[in-house]
Amino acid sequence: MTKLTQRALEAVSASQSGAVLRDEGGLLGRVRAKSDGTIGISFYYRYRFDGKSKDVSCGTWPADSLASIRSKRDEARAKVAEGLNPAIEKKLARHERQEETAAKLAAVELQRAGNLTVQDMFDAWITDGVRRKDGNAMLNRMFATDVLPAIGAVAITDVTEHHLRAVLRAMVERGVNRSAVMQRNSLTQMFAWARKRQPWRKLMVEGDPMELIEIDKIVSPDYDLDNMRDRILSADEIRELHTIITRMHADYDAAPNKRIVQQPLEATTERAIWIMLSTMCRVGETAKARWEDVDLAAGTWFIPKENVKDNVADLTVYLSAFALDQFQQLHAHTGHSPWCFPARNNEASIEGKSISKQVGDRQSMFKKNKDGTPRAPLKNRRSDDTLVLAGGKNGAWTPHDLRRTGATMMQALGISLELIDRCQNHVLPGSKVRRHYMLHDYADEKRAAWALLGAAIGKNLKSDQVLLTNAGTRTLTQR
Repeated sequence: MTKLTQRALEAVSASQSGAVLRDEGGLLGRVRAKSDGTIGISFYYRYRFDGKSKDVSCGTWPADSLASIRSKRDEARAKVAEGLNPAIEKKLARHERQEETAAKLAAVELQRAGNLTVQDMFDAWITDGVRRKDGNAMLNRMFATDVLPAIGAVAITDVTEHHLRAVLRAMVERGVNRSAVMQRNSLTQMFAWARKRQPWRKLMVEGDPMELIEIDKIVSPDYDLDNMRDRILSADEIRELHTIITRMHADYDAAPNKRIVQQPLEATTERAIWIMLSTMCRVGETAKARWEDVDLAAGTWFIPKENVKDNVADLTVYLSAFALDQFQQLHAHTGHSPWCFPARNNEASIEGKSISKQVGDRQSMFKKNKDGTPRAPLKNRRSDDTLVLAGGKNGAWTPHDLRRTGATMMQALGISLELIDRCQNHVLPGSKVRRHYMLHDYADEKRAAWALLGAAIGKNLKSDQVLLTNAGTRTLTQR
């Protein structure tokens, strides 16, 4: 048989596509013409094994040299002579190379995963594992303040309960027990999410460290873990608050130079305070109110459930004469806007936090830094004690305390607890079956309850007969 030469291969043309060239020793080459006219010749060694004719690839010319192709043929011939099937041997070698490559990739991935940190876990969780109403703003802020600076660079494989406990204890030491509990809850949620997913589950070889955290052993001994804040404004404090606000306006109106005199509380915030007290509505529900939902003629305020905490249910508030007067005064300020409490750009409502900040900034004596020292005034924020009540002996008050105060006043007026719950839009106790079949809306009863509350507030501010509320007991005292 004629032995192929380099010159003979170079002479092959595209017109020979499909032709088979033969070389000595059972080496065959099939001519392939590519679309661009170039030639490729695939060589294979043909042999017999177990009585059958078989082929094994030896390379492609010109990518492989003729010498290299013949060398592979010779290796295959030698295997056949040894009683081995070169095609099977080649396949096994390829599988071994693939397994070796896969093992190397797995080792690289394991090493990479082993280097993943608490910061990496937080980034993954905040992106794919949690979605809160504020767009995770508070989570980002709390982790950036306390968790990530302390243990963000620690590898997940190295994180222990001691790392996490140290973070929480540092928070408690600076007096923020409530924040420590909230941070514990968020860390628990993050690690619970991670332990169900790779690569985090593989990295937590010793289990979830948050399961070993006992928050009651971390917070201050006198801290109420149920966080049942019980601050209410007494009748005297309500009158004092009214006096403060009225005096601030009077002083400002009488000042010859209004540029240097202390500005009073914003009129909209003042109205919000009395609306929250007389309706017991939350600050967020109040801030999001729209004029299309307030019927001044009928004396009603409709709160859609998307504005209600946890989207419990819609609520129709039947405005007392006192509450209606507050909305009417508010309408004189913001009736031009769709929003009862519009933002500066008038394109949305203000946030409830805006009202809370205005109230809190005027009780600066209660604002502390992480180390317990007084907080320095914040840029573009007020910092005074103009809204401190009773000399501060009862602590700071918040807009949410107005809701609790209103409920306590209703209780003191003899209104049933169930009706108070309905006015506050609470989920009522009892079976779902009862709630499903007993559908009376208690509109008349709620209207009467709110009317009594509004009248009591009005009396407290204007009358010599003052209704004092003290921890839910009803006392009528002559001033």
